[in-house]
Amino acid sequence: MKNIALMAIGTVLMGCIAAPEVTSGYINKPTACGDKPYPENIDEGFVSLFNGKDLSGWVGATGMYGVETIKVKMRGTQLDKEFQVLSCFPERHVKGQPGNLCTEKEYENFILRFEFCMPENGNNGLGLRMTDPAKDAAYYGMCELQLLDDGGSKYYDAAAKKDLLKPYQYTASVYGIVPARRDNFNQTKGKAKNYALGGSYLKKAGEWNFEEVRVAGSRVQVILNGILVTDADVSKFKGDGSDTMDGKKHPGLHNKKGRIGWLGHGSHVMWRNIRVKELPSDASLDKVCPCLNKELAGFTRLFDGQSLANWKGVTTVEKFDNPKVRQAATPEKRAAMQKIADGQMRDHWSIRNGALFFDGLEGGYSLATVKDYKDFEMYVDWRILSVQGDSGLYLRGAPQVQIWDAHNQWDIGSGGLYNNKKNPDKALCIADKLPGDWNRFYIKMVGEKVTVRLNGKTVVDNTTLENYWDRSQPIFPVEQVELQCHGDPLEFRNIFIREL
Repeated sequence: MKNIALMAIGTVLMGCIAAPEVTSGYINKPTACGDKPYPENIDEGFVSLFNGKDLSGWVGATGMYGVETIKVKMRGTQLDKEFQVLSCFPERHVKGQPGNLCTEKEYENFILRFEFCMPENGNNGLGLRMTDPAKDAAYYGMCELQLLDDGGSKYYDAAAKKDLLKPYQYTASVYGIVPARRDNFNQTKGKAKNYALGGSYLKKAGEWNFEEVRVAGSRVQVILNGILVTDADVSKFKGDGSDTMDGKKHPGLHNKKGRIGWLGHGSHVMWRNIRVKELPSDASLDKVCPCLNKELAGFTRLFDGQSLANWKGVTTVEKFDNPKVRQAATPEKRAAMQKIADGQMRDHWSIRNGALFFDGLEGGYSLATVKDYKDFEMYVDWRILSVQGDSGLYLRGAPQVQIWDAHNQWDIGSGGLYNNKKNPDKALCIADKLPGDWNRFYIKMVGEKVTVRLNGKTVVDNTTLENYWDRSQPIFPVEQVELQCHGDPLEFRNIFIREL
């Protein structure tokens, strides 16, 4: 099975302070510099493909698919929340008719984001550039990206720890051609129980997954629950069956344009939050960037999209994540422990497509500024890359300005001072974008008071941040800022700080 390395896909910086319209995320479409204020809200330009009411915009097997209402108990409020999802109902399938549900519109280059849930032994697929909804997308479309319950008993022998299918038949694989990465063996930091068997980065049956698919020219990339699991260039294959893994002809492999579709294979699969952003005809995946802003007047840029300069690792070894322990140590001891922390940092924090990426895997921990800060204001962009993802920001070494999946797990917004006991700890409202979408924090800290704005809305208003490490004392007067590890993949960008 092909092993796809986690690596930088390409980095190019925007040469101006972003105006509100600098949100397309595509480097070949820059906007002019100007005196507009730094935008607190981010519009990436995605368009919803599912309205939650009906199948408007979809064609094909419309009788086999429909809208379903499900309920999920929110961990934060203990209330049941209703979701309208797109479901495949296999019992409605008409014998002899294809089970493909496709977009009315055809797409050339695009980024597709969605959430999906597989039943036990479930099977479906994502068709790309389909020219005929009635034909098999795996062969007559550009390709089929597999959707499968990878650890199901039909597909994986748990007792023998053995795959029962070909490598190219598992989730996120380019079906018949390129297998997806599957090396997730007990490495997902305390959350391994949530993942399918067989080394998959798919969650277990009944759990919701987040997937981002990028298509430009002949390139296809799949990010599954935060991990880049597929990076394929189909131009390397003829499509005549002579050089593909399955030995079959794929006549649609080099399609330049076509529909996006779900491929019913007899399972009750669910989807939600399906959205797409079209890219220009000359798009290249090496130039799809996260809209990095080169400068912000009066602020110091802490992340340049190219290196981990200005950052150092944090380690829990000998409780060195505790500022009181670090401050009490000798310079020699601190240097020795920092060496350990930086080694962990290099293993788990990297630059991916111009963003600061944390893989969430076992052995990884938080990232901290090299410099300590007293009073400051800062901006930071972030996105969680898995349903029920979790993270946060430590201010002056203390937890934390909360980051989590407000929509699917907590029903409480990000930005709250989670570890407070005497003072307010919850966000004033939910201002979060969906998992996979970029958010922007503005944070101001003066003395022990903190104000947080998320996507332009005030979620914490001049509230005391308590000293988690010693509640009998006020917050540390000077300490580092940290990007928190919480066992989930996530990305950061546009980190600017100004000392007050």
